[in-house]
Amino acid sequence: MNTADDNNNLLQRLLVWREKHIKDRQFILLLSFIVGVCTALAAYVLKFLVEYIKEFLTENFDSTGANWLYLVYPVVGIFLTSLFIRKIVRDDISHGVTKILYAISRRQSRIKRHNVWSSVCASAITIGFGGSVGAEAPIVLTGSAIGSNLGSIFRMDHKTLMLLVGCGAAGAVSGIFKAPIAGLVFTLEVLMIDLTMASLLPLLITSVTAASLSYVLTGTESMFYFHLDYPFAMERVPYAIALGIFCGLVAWYFTRSMNWIENIFRRYTNPYVKFLIGGTMLSILIFLFPPLYGEGYDTISLLLNGTTSDDWDTVMNNSLFYGHGHMLIIYLLLIILFKVFASSATNGGGGCGGIFAPSLFLGCIAGFVFSYVCNEFHIGNTYIPEKNFALMGMAGLMSGVMHAPLTGIFLIAELTGGYDLFLPLMIVSVCAYLTIIVFEPHSIYSMRLAKKGELVTHHKDKAVLTLMNMESVIETDFLVVRPDMDLGEMVKVISKSGRNLFPVVDINNKLLGIVVLNNIRNIMFRQELYHRYRVENFMVAPKACINITDSMEDVMRRFDETGAWNLPVVDEDGKYRGIVSKSKMLTAYRQVLVDLSAE
Repeated sequence: MNTADDNNNLLQRLLVWREKHIKDRQFILLLSFIVGVCTALAAYVLKFLVEYIKEFLTENFDSTGANWLYLVYPVVGIFLTSLFIRKIVRDDISHGVTKILYAISRRQSRIKRHNVWSSVCASAITIGFGGSVGAEAPIVLTGSAIGSNLGSIFRMDHKTLMLLVGCGAAGAVSGIFKAPIAGLVFTLEVLMIDLTMASLLPLLITSVTAASLSYVLTGTESMFYFHLDYPFAMERVPYAIALGIFCGLVAWYFTRSMNWIENIFRRYTNPYVKFLIGGTMLSILIFLFPPLYGEGYDTISLLLNGTTSDDWDTVMNNSLFYGHGHMLIIYLLLIILFKVFASSATNGGGGCGGIFAPSLFLGCIAGFVFSYVCNEFHIGNTYIPEKNFALMGMAGLMSGVMHAPLTGIFLIAELTGGYDLFLPLMIVSVCAYLTIIVFEPHSIYSMRLAKKGELVTHHKDKAVLTLMNMESVIETDFLVVRPDMDLGEMVKVISKSGRNLFPVVDINNKLLGIVVLNNIRNIMFRQELYHRYRVENFMVAPKACINITDSMEDVMRRFDETGAWNLPVVDEDGKYRGIVSKSKMLTAYRQVLVDLSAE
């Protein structure tokens, strides 16, 4: 107990010293640097653990045939991860980016402390044992948790916490991919942190710090080696547009299928049933298609660097398809078809991972298949370089799945050093994004929150309303009256109140109507009528009622539709909870807008 008190006193003295000697702006820059260091170290640890576990388990596999242990490892990985989450973490840590978006919109940018380490441990086990997901979303959640908790320790305000959450995400992407520009752009596009001069410098510091430390720890080479053998030519522009459309359609299939499969898993509450279904599905798919094991980065490197059929046929190593080079395209098309099932089964069965790596993996294969088919069937008179289009496909799929074309462009350019293909990367990314928004207005990360009205967007009005909550605007100091009270009793209540509105409730507190002071002003001073009229005679129905669970956007829409200035709030059972006034809501709206927009 004394130790805790000493720690609190020490922290308090530190906070006082900081406030006296370091200005807020400078301190935020210092925190962003610390976040960059921590996220880079976390990313390094996660990548090391994933690679170590994978190498340890698969280094003696026979490349000339099927390996039965592919049926065992994924099941063990999911089981261990599920056990770790349920017995040690005891909290849901899946859908990392969605959790960050929810924390920004609904939890004052506060992320639980266990997320600083729990996602790293869980995803390392899942992916190392073969889970068909990526390590990037868990490390992004880890980075954001580092930023959020560091800000909370130093008692930073809500706006600064939001910025530090964004810094953590930017640092995580920068650190794990060695891609500082992509880290910055990801935060702006996916997390929708507003770009202001006050936010730009901390985000840049975190991104550059994380990427630089990653260079120190793992070397300066790009994550994927890529050599440009065929410079981009203008006659390939139509093919780039077609690839973008194809990637947009694959992204649509991936998004819809993942939601459909996840909904199936949600029907089951027993974790062992989920594990049985997910583990069985995943192990069978990995046994048939070993490239689905883990992140799939070996397959990406192979397709980006292979130049002949013999090189590409090695994709089928370790499988039943070994030696059947004539089936390469069918094999790859089946992987495109089943990758979403493998990823969904991993998370649905109890594993932990994200869709960064699956997006890159699918995009690379989609681009390769597109170019290979064009060349094989002589579609057009131009040779389509398979490795170039595999690279461009990665940008297209990421842009489509995440609804983040800039992230797709810069991430792929930084991952591979393929800056010479910047124009086709832009063409493919934009076309993929324009294709998928025809079918899906929100990304795979944000659609769950968008359906609930809990998504912060770059639309300033909607963002402000999303950041507001019912607790900040509801007023509970209105005096309630009963329907059987007479006018005399009503006048006594009026004399004790400073309000001109009185909710009418029954003995169960269920809202029956309201009494508006102006409606009874002509009779309230006539004492001869005090026992003649009862509240039920002059109460009126409210123009509308607000449910306690309604979003602020719905509440504002209700005010606009009715023209009212005060509306009662009820719960699901119709019981009275308070009053929301339009004037208070507008005051709260202006305050949040000022906080959100201030430099």
